[in-house]
Amino acid sequence: MIIKNATVYDEAFNPVKTDIEIENEIIKSLASTDKDGLDFSGCVVIPGFIDIHIHGCNLADATDGKSDSTAKMSKWLAQNGITSFCPTTMTLPADTLRKCFGYIAKTMGKEEGAYIHGINMEGPFIAPEKKGAQDGTHIIDPDFELFSELNNICPVKLVDIAPERNGAEEFTREASKLCTVSAAHTTADYAKGKKSFEWGISHATHLYNAMSGMGSREPGMVGAVLDSEDIFAELICDGIHISPATLRITFKALGEDRTVVISDATMSAGLEPGEYMLGGQKIFKTDAARLADGTLAGSSTNLFEEFKNLLKYGIPLKQAIKSVTINPARAIGVDDKTGSIAEGKNADLLILSEDFSEIKSVFIKGKKTV
Repeated sequence: MIIKNATVYDEAFNPVKTDIEIENEIIKSLASTDKDGLDFSGCVVIPGFIDIHIHGCNLADATDGKSDSTAKMSKWLAQNGITSFCPTTMTLPADTLRKCFGYIAKTMGKEEGAYIHGINMEGPFIAPEKKGAQDGTHIIDPDFELFSELNNICPVKLVDIAPERNGAEEFTREASKLCTVSAAHTTADYAKGKKSFEWGISHATHLYNAMSGMGSREPGMVGAVLDSEDIFAELICDGIHISPATLRITFKALGEDRTVVISDATMSAGLEPGEYMLGGQKIFKTDAARLADGTLAGSSTNLFEEFKNLLKYGIPLKQAIKSVTINPARAIGVDDKTGSIAEGKNADLLILSEDFSEIKSVFIKGKKTV
C-alpha cells in the first residue's frame, strides 16, 4: 500500500513532500514513487495520536467490570484519530483491579481499532488529601507485591504514586525497572518532588491537577517538574482543567520534548450531558465531567479536540504534534515502535485536512480504519 501526494511530517516533524509505502503493518519507505497508491492530495499526514491516560469513552470504562469495554474504547478512539492508548485504572479494591486487568489483557492483540500498549495504573498508591475523583476508601501505601501481581496479569506501562507515602522510595526504585513511575495525586513539596526524581520518577500525572501548586516561596510539585530537565508532564488541554494562558506559559517552560497531552477522558466522552460512572462513583457531564460536589472527574474530551485547542491557543504546531505523538511514546518507552513517521515503525498515521481541522483517514498498523 502506498499513500501518495500528501504533505508528510517526517521523523523530525518537518513537512516534506513524499510518499509512504506500507508493508506488513510497517512503514517500508518514505520516498516519491511512480507506483499507484491512495491519492491524498491536499492533505497532511502526521503520526497517529497516543493517549496514555484515558479511563473511558462512549459509555465504556476500563474499570466498569465489563469484558468488552476496552474493545469498545479501541473502536471509538480510532474514529477520533487515536491509534494507540493505555487504558487507565482507578483507586479500587485489589480484587476489582485483578478482574479489570484480566479483561484488558484479553483485549490486547485483538483490538479492532486503537491498540493497547499496556495499563496506566492511576492509584491506589496516592494521597487522600489530593484524591480528586478517586475513591479514598481504597487508597493504600505503595505495595510492590500487588503491583507485581497485576503487572503479571497485564503489563503496566505507567504507575502513579504519591512520593510522600510510606514505602514510596523503595517502591519507585523497583517499579521503575519495569515501567514508568509518575508523581500523582500528591501533597509532596518541591524538595520531596526533586528527591523522588532521583529515585526513578520520570513523569508527572495531569500537571497542576491534584498536586501541590507553585507559589512564590514554595514551588511545590509543579515547580519541581518545571525546574527539571527530563521529567515528562501530562497536560489536560480541554480549556477547563488548565487555562489557555497557563498552558501557553507551561508549554514554553517545558519545551517541545516534555509536554504530553492526555485526555483523562471518562465514559462521558463522545456523549451528551448526563449522569455517568467513573471508578464506582457517579459523575455528571456538564461543561466537563464532575462529581456531585463539583470536583473535576476526568474529562469528556479526546486528543484530537485537544490538539485543535492547542493550535487555537497559540501553541507552536511542531510542539502540538509532538505532544500527542512522539512525546507520549517516549514517556512510556514505545518510541521505537510508534510516535513518528519513520521507516521500520508501525504505520500509525493520521491524515488531516490542510488546516488540521478535519480527519480524512486513519491508519493503524497499516490498516485503514477510517
